[in-house]
Amino acid sequence: MRVDKFNFPDDYYYDKHHFWARVDDDVVVMGMTEYATSMAGELVFVEMVEPGKKVQQDKAFMSIESGKWVGRVYAPVSGQILAINPELEFDPSLVNQDPYGEGWIAKIKPDNLEAELANLLRSDNLREWLEPEIERQKKLQEKKGF
Repeated sequence: MRVDKFNFPDDYYYDKHHFWARVDDDVVVMGMTEYATSMAGELVFVEMVEPGKKVQQDKAFMSIESGKWVGRVYAPVSGQILAINPELEFDPSLVNQDPYGEGWIAKIKPDNLEAELANLLRSDNLREWLEPEIERQKKLQEKKGF
């Protein structure tokens, strides 16, 4: 699905912090949406956290930085971190280059997958939430002269 000029894979889940989640067997792979990477600019640093760390849905568990922005990474589901993408330590811009593929951020073993997936957005309700968000950002950028 496309919203404005941004791609959002139909079979993914999305949160309101602009992160995505994809279910692979019993693991949730998560990353940053194409829209979020466009707003942040090229990433220059991704905080590495240790596997085993417990995370809670909708709570920050690590940070990422671009030349103009420092942001928090929010867990799309509660559970335990199985892995952080090791390639991001050496090339954080992979998130910008391939946000839905090689630029994944973390893999999480979820505690209660079905219940927490119900709290996330899908293609059927993502558009109605995201379009006004994109318009607000465009107006804000126009005011700032971008």
